[in-house]
Amino acid sequence: MTELTVEADPAELGFDPGRLARIDHRLGRYVDEGLLPGWLAVVTRHGRIAHVARRGYRDVEAGLPVADDTRWRIFSMTKPVTSVAAMMLFERGEFALTDSIHHWLPEYADMRVFVKGSSTQPVTVPATEPIRVWHLLTHTAGLTYGFHYAHPVDALYREAGFDSSVPPGKDLAACSELWADLPLVFEPGTEWNYSVASDVLGRLVEVVSGQPLDEFFAEYILGPLGMTGTGFHVDPADHDRLAALYVPEPGTRRAVRNDAFGDAIRQRPDCLQGGAGLASTAADYHRFTQFLLRRGELDGARLLSPRTVGLMTRNHLPGDADLERFGRPLFAEMPFDGHGFGLGFSVLRDPVKARTLSSAGEFAWGGAASTAFWVDPAEQLTVLLFTQLLPSSTHPLREQLRQLVYQALL
Repeated sequence: MTELTVEADPAELGFDPGRLARIDHRLGRYVDEGLLPGWLAVVTRHGRIAHVARRGYRDVEAGLPVADDTRWRIFSMTKPVTSVAAMMLFERGEFALTDSIHHWLPEYADMRVFVKGSSTQPVTVPATEPIRVWHLLTHTAGLTYGFHYAHPVDALYREAGFDSSVPPGKDLAACSELWADLPLVFEPGTEWNYSVASDVLGRLVEVVSGQPLDEFFAEYILGPLGMTGTGFHVDPADHDRLAALYVPEPGTRRAVRNDAFGDAIRQRPDCLQGGAGLASTAADYHRFTQFLLRRGELDGARLLSPRTVGLMTRNHLPGDADLERFGRPLFAEMPFDGHGFGLGFSVLRDPVKARTLSSAGEFAWGGAASTAFWVDPAEQLTVLLFTQLLPSSTHPLREQLRQLVYQALL
């Protein structure tokens, strides 16, 4: 399915249609003011689409409007797909969540932890705790990202070629070995830090399954869920459906095109990044959110048990802490206050602390080009936002969309 249409009277699903229209008006102003190229939002309750809103262009320069079959780079919204893949292998009994990953990825057998110094003269000590599978799923492994620019180890990642991308010509196996050669920012399990953990998890999926990550995704997730427009690259036949990537112009914040970074998705990458590599359509990712809301099943295809999805969407931070208390105050795709982290998703612990109208138990994530999704089991609600503006911190799109969705829910 590529077409997204309203499937029920919003009032039957508990929404005020006039209030839902505020989504179109408020987010539409970003396009009118030149701050976004275009966007698409989908609101679904009880498995039926209540509202679809579209505005603007997938390619401003070519005059091509946003369409239901537009291919969007979803960047870190790849992470939940990789987490589902890993938990499918967990359900087969291939590993325990507490297993050390060095049993399959021997490069991680003797990790060291940065304790002081600089990127040019780091002082490290042997790690006392191995990296375990659940550390990768929860971003508590001690790994990092080069683009954080907050720690000497971040600089070491950049020196190794990992800033906003990966070194040319390196596949996932080679990248994993390079990450293992770098020190950890902290002892595994002691803090939360947004990182390449999902990419390492993707490599674990490859080794355990004996398949490249794209093949595993296609056979066991994308195919069964009917996500035919999702993959690690966009085929030439679909290049006209690919949204262009934009960045804010310094000073004005108007959206300007960035083909230098955006064109990478047009060909199969050397490194299949389980943390950031997929392009998808709104209809495809809508099916993925419905599979999650239905606790592991969609249209007769069961990928995970309900108990497994339940475990994935609970807060796994020690002491039921939130990210503000347990995480490093760096960039992530969701707020820290009132949010914990599960096995691949942020998890809302306390709506009051988070200053949000959402329900406790909501799980969510987003992507670097300002895409986002959330699933609210309490309200049987899913919401999707697609656009292509990098970075996602440019505008408060996600917070505003939450306000607009929940104020319409009666």
